[in-house]
Amino acid sequence: MATANLSIPLISLPRHHHLHLYPNLITVPTRLRLDLRTQALGNDMLGDFGARDPFPAEIASGFGEKVLGSGNTEHKILIPNLSSLSLSQLDCSPVSPLQPPMPEDDAQNLLRKVVGWRLIVGEGELKLQCLWKLRDYKCGVELINRIYKVAEAAGHFPNLHLEQPNQVRAELWTSSIGGLSMNDFIVAAKIDDIKTSGLVPRKRVWA
Repeated sequence: MATANLSIPLISLPRHHHLHLYPNLITVPTRLRLDLRTQALGNDMLGDFGARDPFPAEIASGFGEKVLGSGNTEHKILIPNLSSLSLSQLDCSPVSPLQPPMPEDDAQNLLRKVVGWRLIVGEGELKLQCLWKLRDYKCGVELINRIYKVAEAAGHFPNLHLEQPNQVRAELWTSSIGGLSMNDFIVAAKIDDIKTSGLVPRKRVWA
């Protein structure tokens, strides 16, 4: 049986409006309006808003066949592993004096996760080093103070040097094992997060 397409303006009136104010209005009962909307949507029950009310059968089944998982599905929150976390989000851990220092190949791989740091060999030990050029002496002192606060919170301290002209040098290594440990890279990453835009020289802009 063919269904006639209806085009009826649907207007909901306030309860106390008088119909004589709308002489050309055709009022339609609520149930009929819902039926007309269902016919207009056809098989697309989502409608204009991208959602619909659940069917009685779905409610009765507990949505067991309509959603991902069933009522007895076990849901787990997975903790990101080390490779997916930024080094600056990690915490330093105690290092045993019996632990060997990090091999240089491993240090080279981790070096990609810190910005501006390089590997050096000092006093026969592998170290991390970073240099900052500051605007003036006062900015150098301010940067050292900021680095100290980060290192104090982490419990692992770098060697800090204020050098001329207005340069700060930081070196990280774990002296108890005579080389680098993961703690050095964690602190280096935390230092990288320090805001230094107000301390470095301003770039000259040519008109």
